[in-house]
Amino acid sequence: MRRKIVSVLLAILSLSLLHPAEAQQPTKIPRIGFQSAASPAALSGRIEALRQGLRELGYVEGKNIVIERRFAEGKLDRLHEFAAEFVRLKVDVIVTAAPGSTRAAKAATSTIPIVMAFDNDPVANGFVASLARPGGNITGLSTLAPEISGKQLELLKEIVPRLSHVAVLWTSTGKGWQATVKEIELAAAALKVQLQYLDVPGPKDIETAFREARKGRADAVLVLASPILESHRTQVVDLAAKNRLPTIYPFPEFVEAGGLVTYGVSLSDLYRRAATYVDKILKGARPADIPVEQPIKFEFIINLKAAKQIGLTIPPNVLARADKVIK
Repeated sequence: MRRKIVSVLLAILSLSLLHPAEAQQPTKIPRIGFQSAASPAALSGRIEALRQGLRELGYVEGKNIVIERRFAEGKLDRLHEFAAEFVRLKVDVIVTAAPGSTRAAKAATSTIPIVMAFDNDPVANGFVASLARPGGNITGLSTLAPEISGKQLELLKEIVPRLSHVAVLWTSTGKGWQATVKEIELAAAALKVQLQYLDVPGPKDIETAFREARKGRADAVLVLASPILESHRTQVVDLAAKNRLPTIYPFPEFVEAGGLVTYGVSLSDLYRRAATYVDKILKGARPADIPVEQPIKFEFIINLKAAKQIGLTIPPNVLARADKVIK
């Protein structure tokens, strides 16, 4: 009997010694690659929204998830470099901050899942087959609401009743502008407003654009989404004030930097919701089967300090509709 007990104990000991690596194998921590054409400062609030969304789902950065961040700071050619690096790192998911980032990630991989934190028109941009069934390795959230640009022009008309000429600042190399431009021009025709499109392909072109706006006798400026303009939003805001041009912006960060007014999709909400896509993919869902969602939250913010700086009075009926007023 004693000999049998010893034999059993030796067998158990042998088994434990045969597989020490298995017993001590650490759990693999998911690695997320995040890339943007803008600067870290421009996206700090949105990144925090993404982290908040992940925390709500039980992910704590540095503990059970790792986020590799890459920012091109307006140097768009670096996006392809970042995407290739993420492929080499074998990240589990790539989260992209805008169409340019998604395009670079798409070119780098057809197997690593890609989550769009936002895209203006993912079908037109060639990222997904349809919103309901993306069909590839890309899914996420869309800001597909081109009517917003027309609404922005209407708000400018309410704020500046004498409005007749508007300068539109954009980066024409971006994709998916067709619907947005169409809505702007429809609104301009209805409001009897002339448009002056001013391209900003690089930081050095920002000051030139405002100079051309003044030459074109612009009464106000409409800024479209652009990583160049976002990354240099303080310069944009300062030039708008210097030239005493009422300006409406696509994102709250411009107004927080001293800009006059913003109306558009809440990108913080989209980034927070992007975390749910990351979670689903990490749990085994295929991007091809996860529908692209559209915006559900919008923000209208007015900065009265900026209005006072250029000698502008915001009509009470416009103020009353604002979600937030900076005094």
